[in-house]
Amino acid sequence: MKPIITAFSLLFSFLCIGISNDIYSQEDSFIFGDPLPDAPALSFSGDHQVGVRSLDLVHKNQPDIQNFEANKEPNYDRPLAIEVWYPATLKGNTTQVEYKDYFGTPNDEKRPLTPFTFSGRAVRDADPEQSKGPYPLVIVSHGYLGSRYLMTYLTENLASKGYVVVAIHHTESTHEAPGKFASTLYHRSKDQLFVLEELSRLGGSGADSFLEGLVDAENTALVGYSMGGYGVLNAGGAGYAPGFVSAFGQMTAGSQKLSERSLSHPSFQASVDPRIKAIVAFAPWGMARGAWDDDGLQNLEIPTLFIAGEQDDISGYEKGVKAIFEGAKNAERYMLTYRNARHNVAPNPPLSPDLNQDDYMHYAEPVWDERRINNINQHFLTAFLGLKLKGITTHAAFLDLPTDSLEETWKGFIPRTSIGLEWRQDKPEM
Repeated sequence: MKPIITAFSLLFSFLCIGISNDIYSQEDSFIFGDPLPDAPALSFSGDHQVGVRSLDLVHKNQPDIQNFEANKEPNYDRPLAIEVWYPATLKGNTTQVEYKDYFGTPNDEKRPLTPFTFSGRAVRDADPEQSKGPYPLVIVSHGYLGSRYLMTYLTENLASKGYVVVAIHHTESTHEAPGKFASTLYHRSKDQLFVLEELSRLGGSGADSFLEGLVDAENTALVGYSMGGYGVLNAGGAGYAPGFVSAFGQMTAGSQKLSERSLSHPSFQASVDPRIKAIVAFAPWGMARGAWDDDGLQNLEIPTLFIAGEQDDISGYEKGVKAIFEGAKNAERYMLTYRNARHNVAPNPPLSPDLNQDDYMHYAEPVWDERRINNINQHFLTAFLGLKLKGITTHAAFLDLPTDSLEETWKGFIPRTSIGLEWRQDKPEM
């Protein structure tokens, strides 16, 4: 992302950042996801207290894309850390969680790897609230490079509304341990499907896990941002195009492993899991790079919500996200567009205007207040997932909107505050 100097320099000045031992700490007075005074109706937290726990999973015997060479395609046991947010019962311990994340990458002089911490509303290792479960499952997938803590404003918010929310820390795709891009291209959708299988197992009878009886994996949503969006579309049925598979081969000494995730592969159709009832794709990468053709997009049949910036210079808009929306003709689909926004329509806001400029712009939008975007995202995901995973039929009215938000104030928005947004919706062609 190119350095940009904007009037954003004072936007987050009230977030005083103390710097000690190269670790950034956020003031407790503001938590990512807190509603602004003009927040839309469904963005506010739900009735549940929220717990959070970390788990380490292992996906055994997977292709080690990092180390592929000509005529050499080794396997490895692929580690995957996940963070789980869930409805909780608080008994004495009400200390809010502190998350640790990273800016930059190792050995980068311009953006050196720098740890930082920030507070959340969840409570670490709280007892799960079993009496109202099981709860629908939401699996969240970050971009490249990213982290499982990239969207805590959303993961905590959804858990407070009665979901088990799992964010994946994608191996070889994080700030602290980046890997070859080819690894992300291959593993992203497979990671998501593996986590669905593991959460189903851990939530099942006799699993001896805190998740036992808590997870309704039969009602699952996949939520992905950027490369996460690329993955959730593929996991949901949008098989990759032959030309894209060939390009992957050029990156990996001729390997055709990505063909497994193409529409023509015999195993692909069977991998589309019927437990996935909804997909949310924030700024999904790939269309402008040939990831999908018409046949691949038309194989997506799961209800999908797209969220995009009109000026997205990473994934593209007209030839990127909008083209996916228009091509997925066999899915019930919706698209929220932030006018004049670029790519960063999903993450937590920047911590401070004092950040390295490149780190700041990795999270910020030049035109939009990121906290405002966060509230709007909370609103629309609550409506969409409530309808598709919980059958809350009254939420349908929040999705039946005019295209141009200037025509009338959208349902759930304070008068005059839906400005700057566009909405599209379409049903499968018969």
